[in-house]
Amino acid sequence: MLINADFSRRAVVHAGRLDWTPSPMAGVERRMLDRIGDEVARATSIVRYARGSSFSAHTHSGGEEFLVLQGIFQDEQGDCPAGSYVRNPPRSRHTPRSETGCVIFVKLHQFDPDDRTHVRLDTNRMEGIADASRPGASMTPLFKDARETVRIETIAPRTSVEAGDRGGYEMLVIEGELHGIGETFGLQSWMRLPPGDRVCLAAGAQHARIWVKTGHLRDAISSAAKEQAGSDL
Repeated sequence: MLINADFSRRAVVHAGRLDWTPSPMAGVERRMLDRIGDEVARATSIVRYARGSSFSAHTHSGGEEFLVLQGIFQDEQGDCPAGSYVRNPPRSRHTPRSETGCVIFVKLHQFDPDDRTHVRLDTNRMEGIADASRPGASMTPLFKDARETVRIETIAPRTSVEAGDRGGYEMLVIEGELHGIGETFGLQSWMRLPPGDRVCLAAGAQHARIWVKTGHLRDAISSAAKEQAGSDL
């Protein structure tokens, strides 16, 4: 399966407008944003767990990163309420479930194979840092290494900001809305920009909050091409 598999091109998906697609596990549905592969895939998705649903125990050979958007996600490590950010590196294992139901934004098989860093943050308890280079914007750092930077940005009402990075850029709207490139980015709207591509985005009458990752597409174009070629065999 190939969805937005060309990482050298700009991609936009208004996931909040999409129908939910069933997964192999009862009660677990998803909205696919990008994907190379079938059930074991390099993938970026919005995933919904129905109340009382669970996923079978599994090992993340390529790592898993997710942000809880609604409800409470649970596994052996405890409860992750909305606003929780988690990184489960390659070789980590868990049994995800949700007693109350939840919605998460999740990225699979996109880690450095040698990464062994576990991250578990409650962003509700973290304060944003004003961005001196962009008046009206603040940042909540989530993760940074040599490959990528992950953060939450808050953009003040009717404030314009430039989005993009020489190493690639990806964002998901988690609150409010943004306008730009002829699009209205509402809740669960997602955009991926290839390295060097830049666009201007402006918040509406209310502030906007977005999850942002930069730098991670430097090597993704070549690696994704290899994975795509393998999936076509």
